[in-house]
Amino acid sequence: MTEVRFYHLTRRSLEQALPTLLVRCLERGWRALVLAGSADRVAHLDHHLWVFDDQSFLPHGTVGDGDPGGQPILLAEAADQAVAADNPNAARVLFLTDGAEAEPLAGFETVCELFDGRDTAAVEAARQRWRRYRDAGFGLTYWQQSPQGRWEEKHRIATGDAAPS
Repeated sequence: MTEVRFYHLTRRSLEQALPTLLVRCLERGWRALVLAGSADRVAHLDHHLWVFDDQSFLPHGTVGDGDPGGQPILLAEAADQAVAADNPNAARVLFLTDGAEAEPLAGFETVCELFDGRDTAAVEAARQRWRRYRDAGFGLTYWQQSPQGRWEEKHRIATGDAAPS
């Protein structure tokens, strides 16, 4: 069953954290699908993934670029629910940003929810999604940034475990 990971951004922005997570996916030979909150956000992330590091770039494209199946990292707007359902680049990992949601999740090995810990509404929405995923029986992990910006696992619920919120 799909594992859902929550990444609580407290020290770094999405633009700083996402490339590191995407690099890890590519190092493992995994494809990724990133859903963002708007077309403008997709365009921003598209540009950012080309220039975030002077020494490298992340091979990627957007749904609008065409040939989504050829993209190791595919960026799409969350409003296009068919993208996650179709999984056109055969991604193993789904990244949900900006409060994006997708159904069904079963087509992905891992779903990564990235949310801004400085935004009270985003934190509350993430808590609600955590409870919903838990109640549906998904395995869950909660990751928080350390003062140095590294990810630390803070909580885990195994697949099928029911735990109080």
